Amino acid sequence: MARNTKAKKQAAPQVDIGAEIFASLRDLESLKGIPVEYMVERLKQALTNAYRKDREDNRDIPAENVEVDLSEKGLFMYLIKTAVEEVEDTATEIHIDAARNIDPNVQPGQSVKLAVDIQKFGRIAAQTAKQVVIQGIREAERGAIFESYSSKAQEMLTGTVLRVDPAGDIFVRIGQGNEQSDAVLRTGEQIPGESYAPGDLIRVYVLEVHRATRGPLVQVSRTHPNLVRRLFELETPEIADGQVEIRNIAREPGSRSKIAVRAAVEGIDPVGACVGPRGGRVNAVVEELHGEKIDIVVWNEDPCEYVRAALSPAEVVSVKLVPGQKACCVVVPDSQLSLAIGKEGQNARLSARLTGYKIDIKPVSQAPEADEAE
Repeated sequence: MARNTKAKKQAAPQVDIGAEIFASLRDLESLKGIPVEYMVERLKQALTNAYRKDREDNRDIPAENVEVDLSEKGLFMYLIKTAVEEVEDTATEIHIDAARNIDPNVQPGQSVKLAVDIQKFGRIAAQTAKQVVIQGIREAERGAIFESYSSKAQEMLTGTVLRVDPAGDIFVRIGQGNEQSDAVLRTGEQIPGESYAPGDLIRVYVLEVHRATRGPLVQVSRTHPNLVRRLFELETPEIADGQVEIRNIAREPGSRSKIAVRAAVEGIDPVGACVGPRGGRVNAVVEELHGEKIDIVVWNEDPCEYVRAALSPAEVVSVKLVPGQKACCVVVPDSQLSLAIGKEGQNARLSARLTGYKIDIKPVSQAPEADEAE
């Protein structure tokens, strides 16, 4: 009887946890949206590293010398060695005679797969799989929260003050339930004169969102001009539904803001809509900003009329554009000069920022001299 010289391929010992793992991964995909394929690759990598660190000979072998086959049929592991005539490294090499017991056709320099007996490794494999799944869930939740808050950039949120750093930064807890996250209100983004204590509610404007170890870190502001915009959107239904449009905002936080509005629908008084009955709407915004004064003016496509409105409450006699420049000369009654300029030049400064025009203000008594100079 002829001898069968072809050796049987070495069967790999198996840990029958494949079906259980895949059932868990499918549940994870449906609940958290983590693809099964992604988690399988994570598990393979974790199991490979666990085997490399748990070898009886305490030899650290390259990751490419370990192959993990994880499917619903089970868990298989192989150690890949190179067939050689003389073995110098037993961790990565195997004698050609021993290699041919596994694959009769192998030649020196070729690789063979040695099935790893992982019956003793089964407990470690199960623990590793559990840790990887837990870590995957945490990463997925953090990723979902990051995406959620990334979409909230440039929006206004309400949070609770957690603590005030000795340097002055305020840490705020925003969101609810599993979507809670921490936000930081830097000193430079705080309105001058405001103070908060742990437990206080605070409205903030989301500047940007960063990935962090414990979840997304949200950068927020109380000084950004768009905080005023979001507050008016909250208080004024006509702005929220598009009947009134905020065209521009100029702000010096904690002191004064000017906003330019226009009616997108005929028959709407944009200033009256923002002021509200008995001033209730604008007063709600002022209260939220702790007394910051707010001037509401009508936007106009005519630069002269726009500048005239922006300088309110001062009266304006005339506005003349400077040819070739984005600038204008404004004449006001002598009695209105200080009001037009404002305390420390604030009214003129905010009006220039609001309109985008450099404004040169002269009293009527000096207007003829100004015309001659021009």
